[in-house]
Amino acid sequence: MRVVQKEPELRGLVAQARGRGRSVEFVPTMGAFHEGHLELMRQARRHGGLVVVSVFVNPTQFGPDEDFDSYPRSLEADVAAAAGEGVELLFAPTTAQMYPGGQIDTTVDVGPIGRILEGEHRPGHFNGVATVCAKLFNLVRPDRVYLGQKDAQQIAVLSQMNADLNFGLEIVVCATVRDPDGLAMSSRNERLKPEERKAALALSEALMEMARLVDQGETDIQRVLERGHSVIAGQSKVSLQYLEIVDPAHFRSLDRMTGGALAVAAAFVGSVRLIDNVFVGTAQAARTGGWQ
Repeated sequence: MRVVQKEPELRGLVAQARGRGRSVEFVPTMGAFHEGHLELMRQARRHGGLVVVSVFVNPTQFGPDEDFDSYPRSLEADVAAAAGEGVELLFAPTTAQMYPGGQIDTTVDVGPIGRILEGEHRPGHFNGVATVCAKLFNLVRPDRVYLGQKDAQQIAVLSQMNADLNFGLEIVVCATVRDPDGLAMSSRNERLKPEERKAALALSEALMEMARLVDQGETDIQRVLERGHSVIAGQSKVSLQYLEIVDPAHFRSLDRMTGGALAVAAAFVGSVRLIDNVFVGTAQAARTGGWQ
């Protein structure tokens, strides 16, 4: 596996693969790999193309009081893990390379979808995500981009950017990978203390209970939300920021069930902020991931 930091080397290796008729499969990450990241790499390898994984903790998607400085960083371990999955090229740029002079003047404003839910609680977050991904997409020029369903609103944002700005990418959404007890895997999980790790289960348990209630025939969204809130209220270490049922494509809150929808949640467990989501509604939405 090659590990590169500089744009010319990255472009050259991608061009070589293109010259041999290979596709380019891209997995953008902030590193600190867990099984969810590795599954994205496995899915990317299925096409037989050049698999490119990026590792970059992007400062522009963190607010001034967020966890940029404490975000887990483990590049050496990440390199070994990616190599073990057969990744051929890992791109690990520096902040100075991505943001010469500390900033760039041209950024991507994703509009209303970037100012609700995650965007409301993390102002500017999605503009930072979209800007860095636009840069990475232009650097790598992939055929397909692999994203995990846990970051569902990010997927909706990037899907919108892909369509609006004519990137022409195929965005492949892979199911959330969970620990056996149901907790969605996240790089931030390693910062949870043992008692917080146990408390964090309330988030996935609430979402799963909401999905079960809908499967049983409940169509009143307020009753479904009340069930989720009651689960989380039983865990004092969890400070809920939002719990909503939304349209998966645009993240607008729904007032009635009309088919497949997405139950989304965000909460602080101690000082660690976690997000999660599950599809609720039709079996077809569960099979397709709701993105088709």
